[in-house]
Amino acid sequence: MNAPKAKPIHEVRYGSVKAAVWRNETESGPRFNTTFTRVYRDGEQWKTADSFGREDLLLLGKVASEAHTWIYQQARETPQDTSQQPAATPAGGQPPRTGSGPGQGSYPRNNRPNRDEL
Repeated sequence: MNAPKAKPIHEVRYGSVKAAVWRNETESGPRFNTTFTRVYRDGEQWKTADSFGREDLLLLGKVASEAHTWIYQQARETPQDTSQQPAATPAGGQPPRTGSGPGQGSYPRNNRPNRDEL
């Protein structure tokens, strides 16, 4: 007998563009991966593709953003046991910065100005 097909833990869809979020359990806690597909109809049959046209790109960005937000919320809601893990220190010896302003947190700021700085 075939094993039941795994289902994504979360889906986001706008029009024909869909993001599926998959949960993978690891020794250091859950990890999330995302796949993106475009749904289209070929005659009477529904099919999926993993390529996107010009008209799909804004929707792709929107579903990617919502998938990212959902994954981030899951990571915040899942308590992590950090007693076994050493504190991460970057090569420069400085502890990671925290905060919510530009250039703060886990994503480095690029060289482009924010809208507020224009």
